[in-house]
Amino acid sequence: MPEEISHVKEKLFENIFNYAKGGIAIVSPKGKWLKVNASIVDLLGYSKNEIYSMTFQDITHRDDLESDMEYFNQILSGEIDSYQIQKRFFHKNGAIVWGHINVSVFKDEVGEPRYFISQITDITAQKEAALHHNLLMDIIQDKNKTLNDFAHIATHDIRTHVGNLDSITGFIEEDCKPIVAHESFLMWKESVKNLQETLSHLDDIRTVQSSQKKDLKALPLHDYINHAIYNVAGIARKQDVVISNNVDTSLKVRAIAAYLDSIILNFLSNAIKYKSQDRLPKIEISSRYEDSYAIIDIKDNGIGIDLDKHGHQLFTLNATFSDHEDSRGIGLFITKNHIESIGGKIEVESELGKGTCFSVYLKNAE
Repeated sequence: MPEEISHVKEKLFENIFNYAKGGIAIVSPKGKWLKVNASIVDLLGYSKNEIYSMTFQDITHRDDLESDMEYFNQILSGEIDSYQIQKRFFHKNGAIVWGHINVSVFKDEVGEPRYFISQITDITAQKEAALHHNLLMDIIQDKNKTLNDFAHIATHDIRTHVGNLDSITGFIEEDCKPIVAHESFLMWKESVKNLQETLSHLDDIRTVQSSQKKDLKALPLHDYINHAIYNVAGIARKQDVVISNNVDTSLKVRAIAAYLDSIILNFLSNAIKYKSQDRLPKIEISSRYEDSYAIIDIKDNGIGIDLDKHGHQLFTLNATFSDHEDSRGIGLFITKNHIESIGGKIEVESELGKGTCFSVYLKNAE
């Protein structure tokens, strides 16, 4: 009877482990995958045998590995018994998968860690939605700033003219006393007063004041490009895309780190997405200088863009120029806004069937 109960419990655990909707994995103290369920296979794209030949460190994004290992080592040393973390994995196809990880430890009779139990929930969709939301919020804030600046300039200029009208009204009262009591003059004087009050009210209700410029920092461009190349390395490898970073290693540009990451990553992703099927895809990134600008040329030999047909709407919201399933018409719109918000500009040269070169002008930090 006890053996039968034990068998039932083992079978129940096996079923829960194998068919759980969330990912469950058992990991060794050295990080090696010992056992994973079907959800882990679906999440990461590898077969079970492929996963068992690796450690979790092998497919963890390097920017998240240090914090993950810090917690992992704290469990090994007995400081903590469990931890939660959000981190990125590399899918077999090269894409980045975000996971919410719950890790706990199973210890042997003498209290030594025997293995780790990891529960992994796929939060990629939520992360991408949040990123998309944040990018749109950045654009909205920039547009609000532009509108606020316009309102400030407009009210300032109108206030000057109204002040002038008020002065003229005073001159008329002194020099033309017979008309001071005239109904038309009284209406004029009241209108000038009302206009002054309206301008004062406009100042009061402008709750969004001219925001201070975000601090631009001198950022090493070559390093940021290398970081972006690393982030698309898996997808590039799958698509047989060769990416060359020929940017001057000493070049620094004035930018916001998150914006610079987004700008480079978007151009690389687009170049890979719209590669030509007729030739080995290549992306070459180089740099040059013009006046106060450092110019990044991002050149590919992909399908190209018909600028005569689409040039006027290239950077507009929801504009698409191909039948690619992932075309949403927002990437270039967001990228252009980021570039302009840090004082830059963008130019493009493209020939259908031959490729495209985007030239990004950013302020030189030197």
